[in-house]
Amino acid sequence: MATQELTKAERTRRFIIETAAPIFNKKGFAGTSLSDVTEAAGLTKGSIYGNFKNKDELAMQVFDYNVNLVEQAFIDQMAGAKTSIEKLMGYPLAYRKLFNTFMDNGGCPLINTLVEADDTHEKLLKKALDIIAHWKETIAGIVEKGIVRGEIRRGVNPERIAELLITLFEGGGILSKAAGDRSYFLTSLDHVESIIQSLDVNYIA
Repeated sequence: MATQELTKAERTRRFIIETAAPIFNKKGFAGTSLSDVTEAAGLTKGSIYGNFKNKDELAMQVFDYNVNLVEQAFIDQMAGAKTSIEKLMGYPLAYRKLFNTFMDNGGCPLINTLVEADDTHEKLLKKALDIIAHWKETIAGIVEKGIVRGEIRRGVNPERIAELLITLFEGGGILSKAAGDRSYFLTSLDHVESIIQSLDVNYIA
C-alpha cells in the first residue's frame, strides 16, 4: 500500500516541529522563544502562527514528537525479543544507542519535561506523568507475563520492579544532565541490566 503524501501545509507543520524539537529540548519551554524557532527554521512568526495557535500548542506537539522518537527506539530494540528478559533488556539497550543523541540534544525529553514542567507548564507535566504511568504499566506487564511463562522467578513484585527501573533511568539521566557527566546515566544503565539479569529464573548470583 502506497504511503499517502503529505500536503504542503502538513510538510510545513512537520518541518516546524522537527526544527523546534531540539531547541525546546535544550532550552526548555520557558527558555525557548518563537524567535528561536523562526530563526532556526528560516520562517516568519506568521508561518508559525499559521500552523500552531500559540507556543503552548507547538510545545505540546514537540513533546509528542520527541517522546515518540524514544518510544520507537524501544519498539525497534524489542522487535526480535523472544523472552520477557530480552524485552526488558530492550530498554537499556535502546537507551545506550540513544545516549549520544540525548547528550548532544539536551538530554532525554521525558526527563527534561518532568523537571521543568513541574513549575512552568501543568499540561506538559500531565503528559509526562501519563507517559511514566503507561511505561510503568508496560514494564510491569512484561514482568508479570515472564512470571507466568516461567522465565522470571516467582516472588518478584512487577510494579516495584517497574518503579525501580524507571527511577534508575530517569534519576541517572537527571544527574548526568545536571553535572554534565555522562557516567551517571551509564552507571544507572549498568544497574538496570544487572537487575533485569537477576530476574531470570535461571540466574545464579
